[in-house]
Amino acid sequence: MNDPTLHKPHRAQRMQIIGVACGHGGKDHGTASGPDALFASELLKHLNSRGLPVTWPETITADPTAGSDLDVVARVCEQLLRRIDAIVAKGDLPIVLGGDHSAAVGTWKGVARACRAKGPIGLLWIDAHMDAHTPQTSPSGALHGMPLACLLGHGEPALTSLGDGIRLNPWNICLIGVRSFESSEARLLSRLGVHIFYMNEIERRGLDAVISEATAIVQKGTAGFGVSLDLDALDPLEVPGVSTPVPGGISVGPLYSALKRLAGNPGLLAVELVEYNPNRDQHAHTALVVSQLLDACLGAPLVRSSQTMPEIEYRYGAHHYDPLPVVLVRGEGVYLWDEDGRRYIDMMSAYSAVSHGHCHPRLIRALTEQACTLAVTSRAFHNNRLPLFLKRLCEITGQDMALPVNTGLEAVETALKAARKWGYKVKGIADNQAEIIACANNFHGRSIGILAMSTEHQYRDGFGPFPPGFRSIPYGDAEALADAITPRTAAFLVEPIQGEGGIVVPPPGYLARCAEICRRNNVLLICDEVQTGLGRTGRILACEHDGVKPDGVILGKALGGGLLPVSAFLARREVMEVFASGDHGSTFGGNPLAAAVALEALNVLVEEQLAYRAADLGEYLMSRLRDIQSPLIRQVRGKGLLIGIELDVTQTSARAACERLLQHGILTKDTHGTVLRFAPPLTITREIVDEALVAIRAAFRELDSMFRCAA
Repeated sequence: MNDPTLHKPHRAQRMQIIGVACGHGGKDHGTASGPDALFASELLKHLNSRGLPVTWPETITADPTAGSDLDVVARVCEQLLRRIDAIVAKGDLPIVLGGDHSAAVGTWKGVARACRAKGPIGLLWIDAHMDAHTPQTSPSGALHGMPLACLLGHGEPALTSLGDGIRLNPWNICLIGVRSFESSEARLLSRLGVHIFYMNEIERRGLDAVISEATAIVQKGTAGFGVSLDLDALDPLEVPGVSTPVPGGISVGPLYSALKRLAGNPGLLAVELVEYNPNRDQHAHTALVVSQLLDACLGAPLVRSSQTMPEIEYRYGAHHYDPLPVVLVRGEGVYLWDEDGRRYIDMMSAYSAVSHGHCHPRLIRALTEQACTLAVTSRAFHNNRLPLFLKRLCEITGQDMALPVNTGLEAVETALKAARKWGYKVKGIADNQAEIIACANNFHGRSIGILAMSTEHQYRDGFGPFPPGFRSIPYGDAEALADAITPRTAAFLVEPIQGEGGIVVPPPGYLARCAEICRRNNVLLICDEVQTGLGRTGRILACEHDGVKPDGVILGKALGGGLLPVSAFLARREVMEVFASGDHGSTFGGNPLAAAVALEALNVLVEEQLAYRAADLGEYLMSRLRDIQSPLIRQVRGKGLLIGIELDVTQTSARAACERLLQHGILTKDTHGTVLRFAPPLTITREIVDEALVAIRAAFRELDSMFRCAA
């Protein structure tokens, strides 16, 4: 039945808005004024300006003299049913704006009646509540809690009998975003076979994936499908103007992205948006969200393949990342562009991997020239690029020797092997007894061996058992290190600043005190500078802020110039010479292509004074971020251009803040749901920093406004 020839694409299809000024289905009748408020917000003008052929011919008004609330709602739904039937039969696309959710009975019975000859209809029902009570099971008795049950033939006879008793097939309905329900509702819908995607599944899988799956369900074997969006499905911190706010919920950004996938879908029969309560909508913020969401699912489609890039990635890729709703296609300097051509400021730099900026011309030239000459050889042979890279790397860092590999994880594993063998061969620790001390909340990678040092539950859950020989101490507490050292301790592995741990800066002098403790106890001090190294904090190495020269250093990310994975473990000669031929290896480590690019990345770092720029602009950016007056900001901390804003997560989440920043053209990612990180390419200018600050302030003003409205 899902024949695309039955429906014209949206670009050529007329659209008609029908307002439903009825709040009699709920206890708060404020939603009755929703359609008029949306009209006054120039919603129609906005949609027309987007090139959408939309008219608003009618608003159905409730007649309070019609009798009981049930009588009023039944009469409104009967009028709406006839109006929708006529619009769909004409080939136009109806848009219903409510009003409380009881209007859904009229909307979808009208669509179903118009499509009877073509087949059943499917329905994406996006809602915090199941809305599937019956008069016998409803604790509130409110009719707007019953429309889904009525559409399935259960509930008030005055509503179920409308449209000659038309019923929707439950297996063609997907309920999305549920987080507030009663067991009687759940039992009814489960028994009938309605597909339910609870909020915890959305949080686990991502909204794009859920709506993609649900869309496939509602289109299978149907004449088309509709979207019924109850605004209380959204997070009330972002969308305060709803009649029944429920804590948590879907963020606007992901919903906008997901609905945009529907643009141009020939099976879309109607759109319904309900429960807008202007009495709760300070500054008309929710009205703006309504226009954005309608624009998303009605807008003219992009020319693209039948599946979007996120859909293809979700189908064929492992689900171990939860990306923000943006598809990036191009980068230059500190800017990135998405598939729609929108430009963003990169304030993340791929966790410092793009410290040199995107597509730095000198690095592109080095990559291209070497790729055309010699790319990969086995380390069984010498090549003419690796020696020059190793020499320059040791000169810049002050270390004696380097062992090149590919990823930061590999470099950490290399350091652990070196520390253990040094402990046995040089320090004299008994075989298989060596211990390595690490800090709580560290992030050194996610291999099985490295996870033995982690204290993060999610990283460890389901991956044990882990190898022994590791101890954990609090970060920033040098005396805890002194207390933890035993004759079996080979090394102390530490991040000079904990990046993934939340941009945590230890007390001044912490690293120097740790170095002194390690020297006194003949313990190696190894600094993991995969994120903090190579200029990020305002020095070549972050440990230099404390005047420390560690026994070993781990580098990566920026070492590849944002083009290739390149990393290395560096150490003093006594440590590195424990490796004999065959002790360690890496097929691609030290290949000519990687060595050429990394060498040029080091030259650019020095010649363009990127460490100095990070110190200067980092101090400027941090001071301006601290000037932002927001109740949501608990602390701004960092060093150089590695800065974190810790948020009050009782009021908002860092993920929600990232999505708000995304809407203002700022790309970044949170850590642990509590901290926003700002780590732009070190090539950023003060002018671009100021441009970013304007967007960041605007995003926080909106977040603050949402917080005040929700409060």
